Amino acid sequence: MGEPLLLQVAEPVEAFDTPALHALIKDMEDTMADMNGAGLAAPQIGVSLRVVIFGQKEEVKEDNPRYPDAEDVPYTVLINPVINVIGKEMEDGWEGCLSVPGLRGVVPRYAEIHYSGVDQYGEMIERTVKGFHARVVQHECDHLDGVLYPMRITDFKTFGYIDALFPDDDIHDG
Repeated sequence: MGEPLLLQVAEPVEAFDTPALHALIKDMEDTMADMNGAGLAAPQIGVSLRVVIFGQKEEVKEDNPRYPDAEDVPYTVLINPVINVIGKEMEDGWEGCLSVPGLRGVVPRYAEIHYSGVDQYGEMIERTVKGFHARVVQHECDHLDGVLYPMRITDFKTFGYIDALFPDDDIHDG
């Protein structure tokens, strides 16, 4: 938090299935795995492109220690995403962020969304999702527009250091 790149609108990706794009995605995968992330956006590793990854690969299905109670989200590379909200229902949920380590906060998010974009090969992706899946996509796509989750918190009594908020839990950083 405080890095100017994280407050900028990222640039669209124009070339797909390139060595540079594959290297970026591999770097993002390694970073997300190392930090036990639920998702990651390219600006979080210093690249101002509209690329996010989220979910877990099938061969690595295990509970994420940062989100042990979350439902499974399929591993996805989503480039140049577009989110359309379905309905007006909002859900509050705890969020953390690899770019805001050590903190958590309750963030209102739309309960159901439809998202679209392409993968690293330029193949179309479209899904309608709810719950944690919808939350993760909204959180990661916010990074592409220069928005960090604390900017969405409406009650700052629900924002703080993990150790203070959850003194008896084994919730890890971020």
